Amino acid sequence: MKAIITDLDRTLLRTDKTVSAYTLSVLDRCRRRGMRIICATARPERAVLEYHRQIRFDAMIVTNGSRILLGDRTVENGIPHEIGEKILASLCAVEGTRISVEMGDGLYANVMIPEWNPILHTGFPALPSGSILYKILASGDTGRLLCTVRDTLTPDTYSTLSSRDLIQIMSRQATKWNGIRTVLDTFGISPADAVYFGDDEDDIESLQKCGTGVAVADAIEAAKAAADCITDACDEDGAARYMEKYLL
Repeated sequence: MKAIITDLDRTLLRTDKTVSAYTLSVLDRCRRRGMRIICATARPERAVLEYHRQIRFDAMIVTNGSRILLGDRTVENGIPHEIGEKILASLCAVEGTRISVEMGDGLYANVMIPEWNPILHTGFPALPSGSILYKILASGDTGRLLCTVRDTLTPDTYSTLSSRDLIQIMSRQATKWNGIRTVLDTFGISPADAVYFGDDEDDIESLQKCGTGVAVADAIEAAKAAADCITDACDEDGAARYMEKYLL
């Protein structure tokens, strides 16, 4: 295997958002065997840097593939502002919706979200800045929001459901799998020589299309069904235990 590609939350990271010393040791051994270490995450770049300092990723696919970091090269896949504002107008019509947008200059939200520390913006559906729009996030009445999003999405956008209640809307070019293909092409690695670790809806395509797809035991059922095998849960360092047993 030439590349290890992994989701972060509830996959490589434990539920307390830490990376165990054991996992760090296994990843280091894999790197010394010549394997590329790549993350593919819904997190924005700023929320990955802490883990990058510990792990030293060879490439980072962040914000669900809206931004791909390859050393001194960056690929961006944003949503045009006019399309974003049309979608935001529909979301704003659903009472009580918590809305945030990931922009090139930070995260903006219509309410304060302590764990995310956004910039407060009460002017939706108008976007808060002129920088690139990477992602729209919405939570609240999930059933109504899913129907609204289904009726509002354009051919150039798509949505996923994360943690069963957070709707994410991105450019159709911004998928983890598209990011993975870009990274693997750059490194000259075939998808058949890559193993992918994941747990959620936005990991399914990568679990299916990489040479080996591994879901953690606490993944959603659809992710486990898409995987070639299932490893231990994230709090049991399941991804690292698979790497040690089958890659080392």
